Amino acid sequence: MAQVLVPTPPPGGPRQIADFVKRPSFGRLGKPIRIRTNFYPVEMLPTMNIHHYDVSVSPDVLPRINRQVYNTFVHVHGVVALGGCKPVYDGRKSLFAAKQLPLQDASSYTVTLPEDDGSDAQRARRPPRNFKITIRKTTQIQMQELEDFLHGRSRLTPTCLTAIMALDILIRHKPAMTYATVGRAFYTPEGSQPLYGGVEVWQGYYQSARPTAGRMMINVDVSATAFYEGGPLVPIVVKILGRRNPDDLRRGIDERDKIRIEKFLKNLKIRVHHRGDAVAHRRFRINKLTERSADQTIFQIDNEPVDVATYFTRTYNVRLAFPFLPCVVVRRETFLPMEVCSVIEGQRYLRKLNERQTSDMIKSTCQPPHLRANKINAGLQILNYRENEFLREFGMKIGTEMVQPPARILPVPTINYHPSSREPSFQPQDGAWNLRGKKVATGTTLGSWGVIVFGSEQEFAIHTIKHFVRELVVTCVDTGMNIPNREPPISYANPHGRINDTLNRAWLTAGNTAKAQPQLLLCILPNTGVSLYAEIKRIGETSIGVVTQCCQIKHVNNAKKQYCANICIKINVKLGGMNSFLSPEYIGFVAEKPTIIMGADVSHPGPGEKKASITSICGSMDSRASRYSAVTRMQNARAEIIADLSSMVKELLRIFYQTCGRKPERILFYRDGVSEGQFRAVLDNELKGIQEACRSLEETYNPSITFVVVQKRHHTRFFPLTKNDADRSGNCHTGTVVDAMITHPNEYDFCNQAGLQGTCRPCHYHVLYDENGLDPDHLQSLSYNLCYVYARCTRAVSMVPPVYYAHLACIRTRFHMHSLDESSATSSAAETEEEGPRNFVAVLPELQRVMYFM
Repeated sequence: MAQVLVPTPPPGGPRQIADFVKRPSFGRLGKPIRIRTNFYPVEMLPTMNIHHYDVSVSPDVLPRINRQVYNTFVHVHGVVALGGCKPVYDGRKSLFAAKQLPLQDASSYTVTLPEDDGSDAQRARRPPRNFKITIRKTTQIQMQELEDFLHGRSRLTPTCLTAIMALDILIRHKPAMTYATVGRAFYTPEGSQPLYGGVEVWQGYYQSARPTAGRMMINVDVSATAFYEGGPLVPIVVKILGRRNPDDLRRGIDERDKIRIEKFLKNLKIRVHHRGDAVAHRRFRINKLTERSADQTIFQIDNEPVDVATYFTRTYNVRLAFPFLPCVVVRRETFLPMEVCSVIEGQRYLRKLNERQTSDMIKSTCQPPHLRANKINAGLQILNYRENEFLREFGMKIGTEMVQPPARILPVPTINYHPSSREPSFQPQDGAWNLRGKKVATGTTLGSWGVIVFGSEQEFAIHTIKHFVRELVVTCVDTGMNIPNREPPISYANPHGRINDTLNRAWLTAGNTAKAQPQLLLCILPNTGVSLYAEIKRIGETSIGVVTQCCQIKHVNNAKKQYCANICIKINVKLGGMNSFLSPEYIGFVAEKPTIIMGADVSHPGPGEKKASITSICGSMDSRASRYSAVTRMQNARAEIIADLSSMVKELLRIFYQTCGRKPERILFYRDGVSEGQFRAVLDNELKGIQEACRSLEETYNPSITFVVVQKRHHTRFFPLTKNDADRSGNCHTGTVVDAMITHPNEYDFCNQAGLQGTCRPCHYHVLYDENGLDPDHLQSLSYNLCYVYARCTRAVSMVPPVYYAHLACIRTRFHMHSLDESSATSSAAETEEEGPRNFVAVLPELQRVMYFM
């Protein structure tokens, strides 16, 4: 089946058809299985040339308003200006039409948007808004070029990219004009579920036009995002504060509560319902809250002072039930009691979700594969491609059945532990195993260490702590570590105190007790707060130079064997040990010649945060590709290309040489977090950085390089067709790989699946550069096999470990940059998120050759 998809060379001999590495062949390794995926075939592409127009709307407004302007333009001027055509619009600059529109070179129209309510009262306050919309002809898209590209007869051209963009806008135009839209997805309130704190999750549908071998496909997926909860404002305030019901507000709100409410409500759009239908549709935007309650907020009427509560009683016969709550302030310093306001539905929540909201979101969106597949098919009923008048206008027809690409399950690799284990070599079932009877491949010796309990002895009894330490020691010894010092010194510390002094004292005590340099500080924390954890990591790794392992008190109180085992494998690699490794035949590319595997990631600050971006590269340190070293840097915010890559790679090459005694002859570089539009820029800059790093070590040093982009943020999902092809969770088996039908028409990419819960998201690998000549079977199996030696757990993870490690190192470096002083060490996570980064401080040299970031 896959062989049919091999591009056929055009008459006259082959020519360059791929922007990056051309697919050398299709993989054959593994057991064939039947699956379906959330791609729908385009059965009929537009055959006519598509006309592209540039649209400008003045004054500048958001795409949502642009679409309203365009809709009004179509309603008022469409018959004459569009000549009966049904163009599609992206809400920004591009308009596409199936026929040439009867316009001059640049035609301008004045469009008047009615007010939100259309009422006379509103018009009297603010006149309707006027916009100027100008439409200018730009190009004509030759659709034959796209056909040639899909069938391998030509390379990807700018015309092809514009044609794909036109198809993307064509399928999204109608939903975007009807529903709340975010990017390529639209959302509906049907089936919305509340999250904690006045926020709710809306379900939506994502769709995207994707070029594949021989045809276009439409990728359709369910999506979810957070919206402000709509409805009366007072119940929403109750949820913001975490109260049970409105009566709880009668106890009053303090200044801290007021700040929380104001921060949540600022810029939120509301309606009022105290003046009847005349203004029921008027919209206001909240600026702030009043300093005082409604019955104490005074303003002047006819030179006489009156409070808001009294005013509403006299003027509107509305006796406030909550006069003790502050008022919302809207334009012109207008005061509105909360109980006469309602939040308008459909406003997207752009702030970062807190821990509880994130947990609620995961619970509401995590669904087994068959339910997700059913929801996607239900979404096709909403999209209703068959009855879409815009698709008919362009002559485009989309199938309604998911495609069934050829898929294979790759062989499970053999994992190795220490020879003294009960089963030193084995092949896991369903991608998971446990540590019972197993000893780590290389166990470290832990002789000098200490325990810090962040809390009082009254809260955390000493016998409980000692019991946990004994259980942890026994587990570590059973798992292959050597711990001659089984009774480390235990100290208690104030979590609100000076953390720097606390860690230094514990470090000195541990060293004096064992008469040796301390290797580990075991920290027992009272909760999951970010700030204390971040400060421990910052001080331990950038100031003292000691590995730290944090545990929560709830786990210490109930010292389970499994939890201790999880802590053990983290400690072992943090101290330089190796938990497991793969048999050489399963990592042949790495074992044949000295080869370094690198994983790179860039972590950007969250929305609205004024922080730097963090870059990290992790590199393997031996021929087993199980132990890694990390280097990190700080760079300008939002910059995707790794600025200091050359020096980072140089550092990792030196560590590899010092560890193995040989220079790597090959480099396999996995790069995370790159979108398709960034492929060229990232490859050109970062490949050059890798090559410069090699030459800087030795002018003639020129290892062969393979550069692979790893993508997890996509909407491809696999669904097994039969129970035999599914695992216990209903997903396709770990190791399911697809490299045909839904992949790039001619470039070298594939999808490989492994996951934990819900509907698994396969990992998409795209080879941009390959001097090593890795054929699909070798690269697919190597990338999959490496997923079995992720050091933090005993299961196959969803993408290659060096990329995961780079991600963890970025997170850790973000902790190192927390601008905390000792007196604020236990401030809330929300507070620390707002603080600017301190100057970048590197991890101390003694930790750079161990996996401290685990």
